[in-house]
Amino acid sequence: MSAEHHTHSDVVPASDLLVFTDAAATKVGELIRGEGNPALMLRVFVQGGGCSGLSYGFEFDETLQDGDTLVENLGVKLLVDPMSFQYLGGAEIDYREGLEGSQFVIRNPNATTTCGCGSSFAA
Repeated sequence: MSAEHHTHSDVVPASDLLVFTDAAATKVGELIRGEGNPALMLRVFVQGGGCSGLSYGFEFDETLQDGDTLVENLGVKLLVDPMSFQYLGGAEIDYREGLEGSQFVIRNPNATTTCGCGSSFAA
């Protein structure tokens, strides 16, 4: 475990907001290198619907929008829009490889209902 270094910039310490794990950041970094566009960032968003009333989505984006929350880990940037952030604050974005395949997973302590249809983003 290395100590976290916080610089004085507009990037808010991830621990206060969202946890973007090293495993997830590493995988996103690989995907971005595969796209050949180093300007890409991973946007995480919440949309209505799904069995618990909310589902999560992931997409690459080059643009930091007004009001976005930016979380950075291992040089990889994760974006969350203000509407989604109210649902995702305090959540953990992780990546895991298992028997069902590889997927990004969101562990959200704010989600009051959970079900078996976890949201994933195939890599």
